[in-house]
Amino acid sequence: MHESQKTMTEAIVSNDLPKQALRAEPIHPGVRIGHVHLKVADLDRALTFYRDVLGFEVTQRMPGAVFMSAGGYHHHIALNTWESLGGHPPPSGTTGLFHVAILYPTRALLADALRRVVEAGITLDGASDHGVSEALYLRDLDDNGVELYWDKPKEKWPRTPDGQLAMVTRRLDLENLLGELNRSSANQT
Repeated sequence: MHESQKTMTEAIVSNDLPKQALRAEPIHPGVRIGHVHLKVADLDRALTFYRDVLGFEVTQRMPGAVFMSAGGYHHHIALNTWESLGGHPPPSGTTGLFHVAILYPTRALLADALRRVVEAGITLDGASDHGVSEALYLRDLDDNGVELYWDKPKEKWPRTPDGQLAMVTRRLDLENLLGELNRSSANQT
């Protein structure tokens, strides 16, 4: 290994990165989060939530793991019990995943997700209008945080006078969101 690479590797391992190692340039805009892989206690129970309630399709199942997607992608969500079979959620006050956020392309599809969640008897932890998006917050059956949301058109995002985002957290009107199902079906006829 080259000496400068060795020094950088040692810094990464020690969590002590030198300031010159931090990059000032932003990441390429084409980079995306590809998928999330969750540890669960029971695959079949987790499938009840992600497949039967949210509607993801199983693309592959193997011993101890299931891969699921929307629209035929190889996987957006993977579930496994490799290290967690029969396990328990981490206690409050520990580090880990806060939530996984699932982006819906339209407000009508977010409304349909809300309908599915309500019909399944799943309680929401919250529902917010963030100015840039509308979001539903809930927990899966392994107590992992889940956000279901849609982004408002970028030109409607609230901004400060100097152009920075001015996101907010306001109560989301769930009745109005569910009304989107009727408005959407009326527009299709």
